[in-house]
Amino acid sequence: MRLTDPMVWTTAIEGVTALALLIAPALVGRLLLGSELAGVGILVARIAGIALFSLVVACRPRDATRTSVRAMLAYNALVGVYLASLGMSALASGVMLWPAVAIHFVMAIALARRSWK
Repeated sequence: MRLTDPMVWTTAIEGVTALALLIAPALVGRLLLGSELAGVGILVARIAGIALFSLVVACRPRDATRTSVRAMLAYNALVGVYLASLGMSALASGVMLWPAVAIHFVMAIALARRSWK
């Protein structure tokens, strides 16, 4: 397991995001989407945190297989596209929206390169 492996930093970043969704979903909503989460939104955000944490566990760098790299690649590419579409349509405007889009696209590109080696 090397720090240059994109699975190492991808799972670390997504693991932190999963914990943030579990511990402070309203803060994540405000920073990422630019709006408050309330009621069922907080519940759904925590479910998303659980799902993301499960993906991180399944894609541990030490045990990374071609399938787990592709799963993390698909997640990052799709989330990047979705967040970008939210930003372009003005449905979201949090201060961390565009940095999150960039991070997801960079991670997707790095994972794609790793997958094709």
